[in-house]
Amino acid sequence: MSYKTIGTLAGAFAALCFSISAAAGPAAVAGAAIDDSVITAKIKTALFADPTTAAHEIKVTTVGGVVRLSGAVDSSAAKARAQEIARSTDGVSLVHNELSVHRNQGASSIGQDVDDSILTTEVKAALVDDPTTKARDIGVSTTHGVVRLTGIVGSMDEKLEAARVAATIDGVKDVRNNLAVKTM
Repeated sequence: MSYKTIGTLAGAFAALCFSISAAAGPAAVAGAAIDDSVITAKIKTALFADPTTAAHEIKVTTVGGVVRLSGAVDSSAAKARAQEIARSTDGVSLVHNELSVHRNQGASSIGQDVDDSILTTEVKAALVDDPTTKARDIGVSTTHGVVRLTGIVGSMDEKLEAARVAATIDGVKDVRNNLAVKTM
């Protein structure tokens, strides 16, 4: 075999490998996104079920098996427990615990926290019932009746509809629509 033939074969092999990896790329990325959303859902469910972390607004995001916990909790025990729950979830490779520990005395009461939790639940349920919104992609948190929507949605229509749905819930004082629209 000549060097020219070897070079041509090596080039063809490299092109074939690139096209195979490119073809598998989107599927691999989609699979990773699904795995990440499953990890996030498992952690959120466990946090909600745990008596130490259940009443807190803890945001969970997962990218490539790396989990980020953010938000505020009222004790270092709640922060540590949230990290423990995330770390023990299958598929998690690393946890970035960015939870802050503070409780603004007098700014919020147990009754207010319960009211906010109920509003959050009602908004989430309304988003699930709405055919335009993909509720699994929308994070909802409520503080003093102000609903904050976070996440990434597929269109501007979905972003606007999510805010409209949230605003229709009795008791919602304001809606902060921080949804990002996915760009292709």
